[in-house]
Amino acid sequence: MNTLLASARMVIASATVATLLWGFSLAPRAQSGQGPVPDFSGVYRPVNAFGAPPAAGPGRAAGPTPAAQPPSPGQPPPPTRTAPLSDGSRGRAPNAPKLTPQYMATWQAISKDRVAGGSESDLTAKCLPPGMPAMMNMAYGMEVMQTTDKITFFSELNDALRRVYLDGRKASQTVLDDPTYAGFSTGRWEGGTLVVETVALNDKSYIEGFTPHSDQMTVRERIRFIGPGLLEDRITVTDPKALTEPWETVKTYRKAAAGDDQLREFACAEGIEHAK
Repeated sequence: MNTLLASARMVIASATVATLLWGFSLAPRAQSGQGPVPDFSGVYRPVNAFGAPPAAGPGRAAGPTPAAQPPSPGQPPPPTRTAPLSDGSRGRAPNAPKLTPQYMATWQAISKDRVAGGSESDLTAKCLPPGMPAMMNMAYGMEVMQTTDKITFFSELNDALRRVYLDGRKASQTVLDDPTYAGFSTGRWEGGTLVVETVALNDKSYIEGFTPHSDQMTVRERIRFIGPGLLEDRITVTDPKALTEPWETVKTYRKAAAGDDQLREFACAEGIEHAK
């Protein structure tokens, strides 16, 4: 009897350690009752927020890494010679969303304005939310708060907020008629993966960078742990009016350690006032 009791205690202890490492909750799954679901709660920061360094290709050596060739003190790192600039003056990246002619013309007009120094297209300069899925690609911290009926994402940049409802609710006609920057998100669990569908997105926001979209855009995400403290978000954007094909991207976030998990107040309006 004592041997059996000791073995049971060892199994429970092992399960507890695994739970702590991978972030799984021991609470039953609210929708199906089929066992535990991951607990995404915590503060995360992006891994390679601005993308991985350009890979070496035929006739081109890989670019130097910041560690191998650091910038001068107080100076930003030099731009690569192959990557398009954020204002679009060198065209679009090969993996950028593929736009229809109408929306490519819109992008070109925005690019022309940005190259000329205009900020009309810059949502963050106006203290507006970055929109979806752009808010999931921020170089700032992001807090995830999880309960059985919803998951809330709160980003430090512009205090952007979105909620993913897990209680089976659907977007009402009122919601669809009043699109927002974050849209209306519903989710369900497929094993350890959270599958999220987002609709009702404001067409004044951007897919990424300043790539425009229509009011018919939808965003699908598959969010899961891929390692201890590593959260992956596989994003697929569909837009029959603005895109010639669905656009996919993958974002990875690392969970902040205790003591390094505070988010700062953004105070956007105050920042603009000081910049005048």
